Amino acid sequence: MLYNLLFGLADVFTPFNLFRYLTFRTGGAVLTSLVISFVFFPRLIAWLKRKQGEGQPIRADGPESHFKKKGTPTMGGLMILIAMTVSTLLWADITNAYIWIVLLVTIGYGLIGFGDDYLKLTKRNTKGLSGRFRLGWEITIGLVASALIMWVSAPPLSGGVAVPFVKDFLVQISWFFVPFGAFIMVGASNSVNLTDGLDGLAIVPTMIAAGCFALISYLSGNAIFANYLQIHHVPGAGELTVFCGALVGAGIGFLWYNAPPAMVFMGDTGSLSLGGALGAVSVVTKHEIVLAIIGGLFVLETVSVIVQVASFKLTGKRVFRMAPLHHHFEKKGWAEPTVVIRFWIIASILALAGLSTLKLR
Repeated sequence: MLYNLLFGLADVFTPFNLFRYLTFRTGGAVLTSLVISFVFFPRLIAWLKRKQGEGQPIRADGPESHFKKKGTPTMGGLMILIAMTVSTLLWADITNAYIWIVLLVTIGYGLIGFGDDYLKLTKRNTKGLSGRFRLGWEITIGLVASALIMWVSAPPLSGGVAVPFVKDFLVQISWFFVPFGAFIMVGASNSVNLTDGLDGLAIVPTMIAAGCFALISYLSGNAIFANYLQIHHVPGAGELTVFCGALVGAGIGFLWYNAPPAMVFMGDTGSLSLGGALGAVSVVTKHEIVLAIIGGLFVLETVSVIVQVASFKLTGKRVFRMAPLHHHFEKKGWAEPTVVIRFWIIASILALAGLSTLKLR
């Protein structure tokens, strides 16, 4: 909104030309979402404490150290959603279809997470929405978003899947791109959700991934840079740089209050929406496979759950002391901050590995 107003003024007043630059508007989005977070998060936390009483229910079979977290409010993801959405609408070009598609996924998954959190709080247990109901709506939103991305994108990008390191080749899957894109969004959403189990654990890798995709969006949206780096040029994708910047700013604001010991948890409201956002951006920019590398920590957490469940059902034995993977190390005696910081390091290494696919030279 602000961008569209100032872009018009730039035609009349030269000083407003600054607002034409993606880099400047991305910085504005980061700072705006950060300021919104710092101003309103304390009020939201106080309100959540009054409304939730005992806070987020703690798993009875979880690590013993988690019982001292009883009373910590959840649904902090609400503030992340508000900050990043307001900031995006202020600084991004709202005539860009990709902005609205990504916001559709982000807010839609956030609403699913909100319903899940609300039921957990009202029923006072760790079970929220039924898995079938939640997954059904996630798939529906993912299918709609993927169909819209395919409709907005020009051939051959519309029905193609890019392969890292290969510039002039797209795997053409036609309308199968719609379920493929939905799978990426649903998978990313639930992977971040599984990772969100310790104070600060999920938000930092999410910000790292968002920062990487801010760069990828900027480069893939620019024909010159895309050609030089041998990645596919996606016209209009550059505006998602602003969205990713807003996500990073909101994430920093949230981390201030989520750092150990956490004053608030993001809940499914935050984790589902943030994962869905990363998935949607990767589908638009044609970097779905790269997301699996940059977000490799989320993949590891998800695989640990799959392996644990499969092993127990097939052999009656568990591979890990507890799944997801971060709980395994807690059960081994690692202090929570140790697990969190080491997982941040792993996330940083994997992000650098993912960026190496851009052929920076």
